[in-house]
Amino acid sequence: MAVEEYDYEGLPPNFTLTENMAAGALAGIAEHSAVYPLDLLKTRLQVLNPSPSGLYSGLSNALSRILKAEGIGSLWRGISSVALGAGPAHAVYFATYEAVKHAMGGNEGNEHHPVAAATSGACATIASDALMNPFDVVKQRMQVHGSVYRSITQCARTVYRNEGLSAFYISYPTTLCMTVPFTALQFTAYESLSKVINPSKSYDPLTHCTAGALAGAFAAGLTTPLDVIKTLLQTRGTARDADIRTARGLFRAASIIKRQHGYAGFFRGIRPRVITTMPSTAICWSSYEMAKAYFIRHQDD
Repeated sequence: MAVEEYDYEGLPPNFTLTENMAAGALAGIAEHSAVYPLDLLKTRLQVLNPSPSGLYSGLSNALSRILKAEGIGSLWRGISSVALGAGPAHAVYFATYEAVKHAMGGNEGNEHHPVAAATSGACATIASDALMNPFDVVKQRMQVHGSVYRSITQCARTVYRNEGLSAFYISYPTTLCMTVPFTALQFTAYESLSKVINPSKSYDPLTHCTAGALAGAFAAGLTTPLDVIKTLLQTRGTARDADIRTARGLFRAASIIKRQHGYAGFFRGIRPRVITTMPSTAICWSSYEMAKAYFIRHQDD
């Protein structure tokens, strides 16, 4: 049977969970590694009340000062934490997405299934974030200006010793409050855009890339305030401000941001967040669809 005879957007009958997870793992590692320097810049810009040498006026200013003071290698500080966690987390992410989408009839017919897309995306996020959150905490602790950690092992041990296991999940409720709507928005936008610009449902790298980038930008812009709150909670152990160091929970963190920086504070780092997310989601979806197409072809040979 030729590849084109499959309903590409759905999984072929013998497409295994292992193959689906492998496609997701490839997508996750490719996505995070490619845009990591931009993610580091976003974290630096979102941190409240940094030391004077860690205070930046914008994206280009942050990049030039970091390169001058810390060298180009500093742009990849903490990437090993992402590489270690992104593969398994994205494997769970896409496996859950496809399973829930199929169960809700999201692969049936040519019409839009926004509820199935949003629900499957939300379920995928809840499952993958539970696995990824500790790795994300370690990543951001190593990204901040003046970080003293030399490895992810040292960072994880120090955080656990000083703040306990809860430090790795202090931001999890906030992360879910951000990533569930982010993923629901992204998956709904991606599915809808894909059906419009690729009605044949064939494997088309350009349309997968375009739909992924636009869907990611849309979702990232709307959820930036929650990302700022998440960054505050995940980096609180490195803060000089006593209020930030003792912040516990979404509402307490939000009140600190509002008091110190007003409503504008909730959009700190929005430009690097959107700029990071567009290639990130484009790479993620392109890698996932490429891997899925490869496995479908492999089954036909």
